[in-house]
Amino acid sequence: MSSLLIGKSAPGFRAKALIQGKVVDDFSLSYFLGQYVVFFFYPLDFTFVCPTELHAFQQALEAFEKRNAQVVGCSVDSVNSHLAWVNTPKNKGGIEGVTYPLVADLTKSIATAYHVLKEDEGIAYRGLFVIDKEGAIRHQLVNDLPLGRSVEEVLRLLDALICHENYGEVCPANWRQGDKTLKPTQEGLETYFAVK
Repeated sequence: MSSLLIGKSAPGFRAKALIQGKVVDDFSLSYFLGQYVVFFFYPLDFTFVCPTELHAFQQALEAFEKRNAQVVGCSVDSVNSHLAWVNTPKNKGGIEGVTYPLVADLTKSIATAYHVLKEDEGIAYRGLFVIDKEGAIRHQLVNDLPLGRSVEEVLRLLDALICHENYGEVCPANWRQGDKTLKPTQEGLETYFAVK
């Protein structure tokens, strides 16, 4: 089975999640149809690279909200483990202050559906999916366990998707908001390089 999910509907699920310190029994990404969703997997609560990533997403939460994007994290831990971790101070390796949803994937069915389960260890790789307002996956990235992600790059890709949807042009390599885009034609490419 192909692990490429680009262009497909994001696999649906219902699961327990922790949101702003409260346990929700029936969480679904479908709650956010009409918004962009940044759905990311991390290996385990109470580990080492993971809290740096979760705090980085929290620090950028306002930037995601300005783009009409919801951040959602997921690991194979229980919702009780998520709660204990949220109640642990940052200087002790915890994620105190993280408010976006953290999904509990104890059965590993969500990680399996998104093709990020590291089966020999029963945990998820660092998978990340940008989901559009209609629920289709438009970007996916999977890092090995020791490699932390760039939240800045996620925002750049979200900006590129929004720009493309709004204007119909495409975003070249290293494009950032405010940079020149190009028409997806041979003439558009030639014009882009002529003024570059």
